[in-house]
Amino acid sequence: MTGFREQGSGIPLMLLHGISSGAASWHKQMTLNGYRVLAWDMPGYGESPMLAAERANAGDYAVALAAMLDRAGVRQAVLVGHSLGALVASAFAATFPERVIHLVLADAAQGYGQAAPEQREQVWRSREQQMALGGDVLARTRAAKLLRPGARAEDVATVAAGMRALRPEGYLAAAWMLAHDDIHAWLKRYSGSFEAWCGEQDAIVQPELVQGLALRYGMPFTAIPQAGHASYLDNAAFFNQQLLRIHQEVGDECTH
Repeated sequence: MTGFREQGSGIPLMLLHGISSGAASWHKQMTLNGYRVLAWDMPGYGESPMLAAERANAGDYAVALAAMLDRAGVRQAVLVGHSLGALVASAFAATFPERVIHLVLADAAQGYGQAAPEQREQVWRSREQQMALGGDVLARTRAAKLLRPGARAEDVATVAAGMRALRPEGYLAAAWMLAHDDIHAWLKRYSGSFEAWCGEQDAIVQPELVQGLALRYGMPFTAIPQAGHASYLDNAAFFNQQLLRIHQEVGDECTH
């Protein structure tokens, strides 16, 4: 069964991590007032078992998320997907729109499903090579790149810990999804609204790409100041302020 951690009570807030991360990376969001905060370890991460599908797309991960929420007794949630988690969140929203109170795509990885076959192959092979070096090397060489220049040491340590904990088979399954799926294939099937956020200093997913995503669907875009790709760590105060704004906006509309 897909593993998750939770804290607090109130409106369910479901947090989906990126490709080189895990539930533990959301520690600065777990104590938000008025929310029952849930953060999963997606299939193949932490203690979560792999998906049955050998070549899973974001829809397969979305079905696993629905089962996890069922187990937690959550019918509807505010859904926040970060990086690759944004792709899964979009698939979930398209497949289970009635379960989404509000959707946030943060520093969204959009997938390469519409790219030329050689580019998809290149993305997949580069991730394969990264994983072949092991989580320790990944942590040493890439952790700081996910944050703003001059990031806090403890935030670099959080990102590095997530990378060291990666399971090769889980990471490679997620990398295959990144290389072959496409966020627009899901968002065009979703008639609800969403917000797009991005760290102003994101060097992994350029802010203009996330802003372009928002513009394409006529949705609001929020730039997160003094933040790199892991914007929820770099500027947790601003990120959490936005989540509390959403809490105020959705009020008591949701059912627990």
